[in-house]
Amino acid sequence: MAWVLIVASLVVLWVASLCKILYTSSPPSRNSFLTTGGAFQKRNVLLVVAHPDDESMFFSPTISYITSRGHNLHILCLSIGDADGKGNIRKEELYQACAILKVPLQQVKTLDYPELQDGFGKVWNHTLLAKIIEGEINSHGIDLIITFDRYGVSGHCNHCDVHYGVRKLLQDTPQGNIEAWELMPCSTQVK
Repeated sequence: MAWVLIVASLVVLWVASLCKILYTSSPPSRNSFLTTGGAFQKRNVLLVVAHPDDESMFFSPTISYITSRGHNLHILCLSIGDADGKGNIRKEELYQACAILKVPLQQVKTLDYPELQDGFGKVWNHTLLAKIIEGEINSHGIDLIITFDRYGVSGHCNHCDVHYGVRKLLQDTPQGNIEAWELMPCSTQVK
């Protein structure tokens, strides 16, 4: 008999939770991403990633959304991803992915600095990252930056460093009206 009460209690809690979710939640604001609240305004967006393949693995839905809405997207990839000696192949794959995602290749930039090499043990200097990103902002009139969350989505230290490089730029440099967004990842079990 006790098990019937337990099951009934669980069903009641489940129904109450479901009702709360369905009736008290609201859809995200339509004015929250890439809009100014008024008429359409073309945005200059900079996506900052650590390695070739980050754009495809983590940001392809975002890239598709931005390009389909007519915004001007630039991609800055801070390394060629040469940890396994395949950097040139990965760089070419980045350009191929960007062509498929409808990002003009002249708006894709890949760096190969000695201080920014791919690897789990490689720590990237946040000040250097901020300086590089600032240069891209100034070159292209960027008004919105998108990058990794502070955990780098997958925990990769280079991804985390990119996040902190963007944060350092925004904290240390008065950039005016630049909006910054970070990826909100799903559980790594889902990936």
